[in-house]
Amino acid sequence: MTTQTIYQAKDYKSPQLVRWCPGCGDYGVLSSLHKAMAELGVAPHNIAVISGIGCSSRLPYYMNTYGFHTIHGRAAAIATGVKVANPKLSVWVATGDGDCLAIGGNHFIHAVRRNVDINILIMNNKIYGLTKGQYSPTSDRGFVSKSSPYGTVEDPFRPAELAIGARGTFFARMLDTDIKNSPEIIKAAALHKGASVIETLVNCVIFNDGIYNNITVKENRPDKTLFLRHGEKMIFGKDNNKGIVRDGFNLKAVTVGENGYTMEDVLVHDATTLDPSLHLKLALMDGKELPVALGVIRDVAAPAYDAEVEAQIEKVKAKNPVRTLREYLMSGDTWEVK
Repeated sequence: MTTQTIYQAKDYKSPQLVRWCPGCGDYGVLSSLHKAMAELGVAPHNIAVISGIGCSSRLPYYMNTYGFHTIHGRAAAIATGVKVANPKLSVWVATGDGDCLAIGGNHFIHAVRRNVDINILIMNNKIYGLTKGQYSPTSDRGFVSKSSPYGTVEDPFRPAELAIGARGTFFARMLDTDIKNSPEIIKAAALHKGASVIETLVNCVIFNDGIYNNITVKENRPDKTLFLRHGEKMIFGKDNNKGIVRDGFNLKAVTVGENGYTMEDVLVHDATTLDPSLHLKLALMDGKELPVALGVIRDVAAPAYDAEVEAQIEKVKAKNPVRTLREYLMSGDTWEVK
């Protein structure tokens, strides 16, 4: 007779003092991760959290799991090694928009392309917070910062474009303050077999305060965000009477009951379709004419890199009689020195 251990969020909290600025959005991500892990029931000793450099990269210290605070931009590469070496571990990458998409950009896109079964949490505050307020790869054109006092003259990366463009099989987005829905998104990422990318829109209270206010403040959120769930209509708004419809090759937000639009016209979200075209259009909605899409946007089944490597190794081992180092050294031509 066996009994299943029931975990609580506190079982995943380390005794370390959390050293983020009071009000930092990273607190919300950490809290949601603790809750999601408990609901998944994964034992703490079966989890590894890998990070690079940055405010968000302190997260492994606050998890009662295995952790590795690595070097700038290299978390995805090291996480790949961890997962391939021990496929049974649940591997998480805690990273920021600078750490992941600047110096770590190449490692990020190739981890996604390979579809390594790791979960990448990108805490996107559109600023370099740890180094005191320089613009980052996701800062908007014209953004004024310490390193761009007259405004940036370049366009930003959009994480969804990179992830989906790298043939990503899972992309989701959540808000740091959405404690209700964030654990649901994190659990979906954990259950996905392959590389999962979650972009978390987080607020930096010191160097970029209020960057997402247009969609996060209470009075704006219902009309400025759309929470997607697979198999459900793309409905949003204070009165749940707005929806997303097709407009030629584009998407359009409409009010049901106006201009001839009915609920039948509103699109149903299919996160599992292989064609990424609609997923990308949904992910790039920016909160202006169209609401920002939250939730699981893409969740497609595909072979995972680590599982394929493991299967390949077993296949080769089955054909090779050599089992130990001694057998290998003694195989082939040998000679005896007298």
